[in-house]
Amino acid sequence: MESNVIPDSIRPQRLQPGIGFGSGPTGTLRSSLRPGVTVPIAPLLPSPASLAASSGPPPPPPPLQLHSLYGGVGAGLGPGATGHCNPGNPAVLKEAVEAVVRSFAKHTQGYGRVNVVEALQEFWQMKLTRGADLRNGALVVYEMVPSNSPPYVCYVSLPGGSCFGSFQFCPTKAEARRSAAKIALMNSVFNEHPSRRITDDFIEKSVSEALASFNGNREEADNPNTGIGAFRFMLESNKGKSMLEFQELMTVFQLLHWNGSLKAMRERQCSRQEVLAHYSHRALDDDMRTQMAADWVNREQSVAGTIAQELASTERELEDARLAGRELRFYKEKKDILMLAVGQLSFVSCVSL
Repeated sequence: MESNVIPDSIRPQRLQPGIGFGSGPTGTLRSSLRPGVTVPIAPLLPSPASLAASSGPPPPPPPLQLHSLYGGVGAGLGPGATGHCNPGNPAVLKEAVEAVVRSFAKHTQGYGRVNVVEALQEFWQMKLTRGADLRNGALVVYEMVPSNSPPYVCYVSLPGGSCFGSFQFCPTKAEARRSAAKIALMNSVFNEHPSRRITDDFIEKSVSEALASFNGNREEADNPNTGIGAFRFMLESNKGKSMLEFQELMTVFQLLHWNGSLKAMRERQCSRQEVLAHYSHRALDDDMRTQMAADWVNREQSVAGTIAQELASTERELEDARLAGRELRFYKEKKDILMLAVGQLSFVSCVSL
């Protein structure tokens, strides 16, 4: 696929009614905090990964790869187990997943073969029954990638929003579904371990690593107006939550950074504290996705081929992360937003004819 051509295989998605393209630089705080962008991409340092960004368009930030935050598969195996995340080590990944599934079966259903699709749903239903704060219920959602031949690929979204995908070569759609359920079940189980909770010790270790990585000083960590200070503020605001819960929140800020929205909000005189407070309590929704897609429409109209190039890069990132058994929502949301932008382009073209 050529980088400057929108692929025909991308099917347009319906444009949400009542949403305009772009946004103005003025207005109330609420309107200023909308994710619409009219300026080039630049970061407001939503995570330590972007603290060292210079002026000008930076590369998109990686999905929060702090050593203490992400060691192991997805969100789960603990510090030092980074080998399991290596896509060049699929045998170790498969062995780890199978071991967790067998252990889960032993302690919940006795010995024997476990239906991982049913087990994953039962796991989240059990969490809901025990009082977990699941705003949209306990339903686990599967999404097959359209294909007429193997290998088949399946994604699974957990009730909180985390996303995982089949990580093996799957000759059937049923096997792809089971593969996705396995990696999601493993991360769900590990996420319940006390070591996966954000505690005072965890916050201090994470902030210290951020300071060391970016040659910061302790004063920066105590100042909420700095990038590291904002990161500390987010950690402290989510004390007691699990790694998956925190990653779900960080996905929102990663997307806002990738889209250039944080830079635009700063230019509208929104402080970091206002942005963090606003988006820390807001889930990704169709309005936010549509606004971001409109920004990519504007970029495409300014420089033809922008969306196709970004989509190709995003698809490679998504594929690498899926095969590595990592949490996928950041990459998946990027792809969905870009495909929505293609749909908006088709809509604009039809209207202009």
